[in-house]
Amino acid sequence: MKQPENLTPKNLTIKQWASEDRPREKLLTKGISTLSDTELLAILLSSGTKNMTAVELAKYTLSTVNNNLNTLGKLNVDELTKINGIGQAKAVTIIAALELGKRRKVSDINQEKIASSEDVFNLFYHKIGDIRHEEFWILYLSRANKVIDKQKISMGGVSGTIVDIRIILKHAIEKLASSIVLVHNHPSGNTNPSEEDKKLTKKIKQASELVDIAILDHVIIGDKKYYSFNDKGLL
Repeated sequence: MKQPENLTPKNLTIKQWASEDRPREKLLTKGISTLSDTELLAILLSSGTKNMTAVELAKYTLSTVNNNLNTLGKLNVDELTKINGIGQAKAVTIIAALELGKRRKVSDINQEKIASSEDVFNLFYHKIGDIRHEEFWILYLSRANKVIDKQKISMGGVSGTIVDIRIILKHAIEKLASSIVLVHNHPSGNTNPSEEDKKLTKKIKQASELVDIAILDHVIIGDKKYYSFNDKGLL
């Protein structure tokens, strides 16, 4: 009779785990909500390395970002491939999966009515909240404050971006927008407006009034927080 292998929990492969403990099988039999972040990431990774199972690799990968999925979502391919065991293919899979998650959240509210600064934050946070350069966007709204379109007007460096007011108003007129919301991010995470932010907001407001387009708000997005000009009484 063949003797059982002298296995320890450290050198068990996933195939040698009880079927209900394997991530894929666990998802199928118990539902996706029962899986931990580590197990979900292990499914994306598909395989481990010579020295680590997919689950161990997933656990190690998450440990490099203090088990913070938001931080993981900010890493690019070069940064991910610096993690031992993560090659280009695995890095691309991780980035694609997390991007789909962001887009799913955005698509849920794309055509909703914008009723508050929080609605604007929810619409844009997953688009520009965790990028490392500044982007300036315009949200075009109908008379009923429903989203007509959103458009990136400019992209800059870490500390600023150049905004052409003529382009903003041209698009607003073409889209028959009744109002607009200005949105940009601060990569530093500090959402307080700079003097340049205040001056730009004033200039855009003055120009937009000439063509009867209202500015409802200017929202500055940081890391999981935002600043609203309207909420602060600055419009």
